[in-house]
Amino acid sequence: MKTTHTIRVAIAAFICAVSQICAFAQAPSPCPRFLAGSSISQPQDLFSEHGVLRVNFSYETTVDQNGNTLFCFMTRTGAESPTLRVHPGDRLLINLKNNVPAATSSSSTAMAAMPGMAVSGPASSVCGAMTMTASSVNIHYHGTNTSPTCHQDEVIHTMINSGESFQYDVQFPLDEPPGLYWYRTHIHGISEAAVQGGASGALIVEGIQNINPEVAGLPQQVLIIRDNLVPGNPTPGGNIPSWDISLNYVPVPSPSFKPAVIQMKPGDKQIWRVLNASADTIIDLQLQFDGTPQPLEVVALDGVPTGSQDGTARGKRMVETDILLAPAARAEFMVMGPSASVRNASLMTLNVDTGPDGDNDPTRPIAAIQVLDDAPEPPLTVPYAFETPHRQRFAELDRERPTAERKLYFSEVISDPSDPNSPTNFFITVDGQTPTLFSPDNPPAIVTTQGSVEDWIIENRAMETHEFHIHQIHFVLLEQNGVAVNNGQYLDMIQVPYWSGTGPYPSVKVRMDFRGPLIGDFVYHCHILGHEDSGMMAIIRVKRPRVEQGRH
Repeated sequence: MKTTHTIRVAIAAFICAVSQICAFAQAPSPCPRFLAGSSISQPQDLFSEHGVLRVNFSYETTVDQNGNTLFCFMTRTGAESPTLRVHPGDRLLINLKNNVPAATSSSSTAMAAMPGMAVSGPASSVCGAMTMTASSVNIHYHGTNTSPTCHQDEVIHTMINSGESFQYDVQFPLDEPPGLYWYRTHIHGISEAAVQGGASGALIVEGIQNINPEVAGLPQQVLIIRDNLVPGNPTPGGNIPSWDISLNYVPVPSPSFKPAVIQMKPGDKQIWRVLNASADTIIDLQLQFDGTPQPLEVVALDGVPTGSQDGTARGKRMVETDILLAPAARAEFMVMGPSASVRNASLMTLNVDTGPDGDNDPTRPIAAIQVLDDAPEPPLTVPYAFETPHRQRFAELDRERPTAERKLYFSEVISDPSDPNSPTNFFITVDGQTPTLFSPDNPPAIVTTQGSVEDWIIENRAMETHEFHIHQIHFVLLEQNGVAVNNGQYLDMIQVPYWSGTGPYPSVKVRMDFRGPLIGDFVYHCHILGHEDSGMMAIIRVKRPRVEQGRH
């Protein structure tokens, strides 16, 4: 809500203070960033070999010239937030060292007073450190269908504190759809500050050409949109955004909105793999040539090749002129570069109406397309090598009979009704249950069994947009506002528009796929991270089927 924007900015400043990192502003930055108007460069690529990708990461921080706190994952060679490239069936081994300075002892009381900030538990339930601090970190492998167990993709109880090291050993399934995923830190209460600081990177599961051969041989651009605090914290509205954005760490600062630069040869065809790694900003992506929207030939959304789940393991293109990307959503599409006669080619984000209580996400440029005969090609192309694809993980989910139906809803309430400026509490609730702020000590809000297929209706009862995400699995979109969706897509992100205050609540109906082998506890939440940090998250538990439980 708008009333919480200043509070969230203050929390970010608090993180800076308690981590003792503001004092390091004059030191050389361990998280290097580019000047506004720079040509983008591709993140360094790290490739698996013989089925394994080994990475040494340090979690770093500094403060930029605007006073914004930066965070990043860096390799020993100084690469910032590299792109991790694996194949289905590979293992990802990450040794993570937390180099963010520890919080001061005097900050402990202040932390305990912030909802969701104080996290602790018995040794049996904690993975890594016992108690969370303002400098804690972990890694979430967003969208991957990997195990929610300690040392893989477990985020409820995993904490790595200042000076500590931790080993990840993440096993990707053989039927992982090939496409764009990403990694980020996921500590409840401080996720927004860390992701706005830049602690994120792309993760690509190779092999999209096996599903959609049209992309083979195309140069590929990895484009990562992030958001950050607006210097001076001006009141959002009109042309003043709630958050500034960047592209591949090239800032697009307000109010000038000087765009980043993408260089292309005239008429060059490429595949763009776009990640909205923003903490809070919704992006409505459009490519314009002299003001005319251009076709975007979509081949994958949220890591799943479009049209690939009908049992044939073959993808289908979708042609769009704009693509709505919720925070954390991804789109992969083919584009044709402008001809030399085009005077103004721009990658834009269009205005997004997030509701009377939502953020301000205005129309603004992201990148200017610079046409040069000698423009450098992206360093990687999609391979021409083809393999027979594994049966797709979510194949024919839309034809399954659901084993359960549930209704969930987003809601908000001011914590002190007598004070309109008091913090807002955010909830995601199973209909019939009591709205509860997230805590890692909460019991699961939903319990299901491995092998189940469930239909969930998710309503938005708030006057701002919310973004639904569930870990470990994907879902297929069936309905929007009660109307069936033809050719529904397989996603891990879906936007639920705001309620106007009258009439039916906006809703989506999705089919959840628990047919895979994963069991354990994981979370679902709003992926506007200011909302997640303020309580809009809950736990689901997937149990073994009863017969299998009896064998154990």
